Amino acid sequence: MFYGRNSFVLDILYLCLFAFLAGLIDSVVGGGGLIQLPALFVFLPHVPVPTVFGTGKLSSIAGTSVSMWRYARNVEINWRALLPAAITAFVFSFLGARALSHFDAELLRPIILVLLISVAVYTFFRKDFGAIHAPKLAQAKEVWYGVGVGLVIGFYDGFFGPGTGSFLMFIFVGIFGFNFLAASASAKVVNVATNLSALLYFGYKGYILYHIGIPMAISSVIGSMVGTRIALAKGSGFVRKLFLVVVSGIILKFAYDTFK
Repeated sequence: MFYGRNSFVLDILYLCLFAFLAGLIDSVVGGGGLIQLPALFVFLPHVPVPTVFGTGKLSSIAGTSVSMWRYARNVEINWRALLPAAITAFVFSFLGARALSHFDAELLRPIILVLLISVAVYTFFRKDFGAIHAPKLAQAKEVWYGVGVGLVIGFYDGFFGPGTGSFLMFIFVGIFGFNFLAASASAKVVNVATNLSALLYFGYKGYILYHIGIPMAISSVIGSMVGTRIALAKGSGFVRKLFLVVVSGIILKFAYDTFK
């Protein structure tokens, strides 16, 4: 991987830059993995895939946790619905990671590509989508819908992962009736749970390079703080536009990987 001290330092700096950008984007609309994961594979070409994912999770959870904390101080978070979602997501993310060893996750690519395109088209043509925070569900329904979200998205994130943040935001806007800013904050709560579950699994298996993951985690935290500050200052309209840009990027990446 590294060919000398100078190369080692340079590779770390590059990875920290990508972690910063991933933390910034992910704190607003999700999709940070689209930036960070390819960079890890480029700069860690001889590292086993599980170790690449584990190192990336250490960086991701640091940024996502700080982002969640910043949102919680400035945006009203519906903990009644989100705590059941987060707990369920934690459990099913672990089960999804275990299931990955028995099934080929790549078979999901065409399905996920269609879903992402549908999300982008719907959001683009519904100009008022996510502009107003108007929760739709009764209290009891919020809890059960939260459990359902945790079950499905938690398993998906553990089993496959890409686009998780975007799907969460779309669900919180479309089904729960949140605006994009509240949906972004809510998505972070569930994402922290899924990332923690995966991180515990990778850590237990020894699949984390801490000398790389820790500097990346610090960079991700800084990026998340910058991104959260921008989102809070610009509001839901800005988050909606960035959401469309990031989802479009994920669609292009999925299409390339699916049909190449």
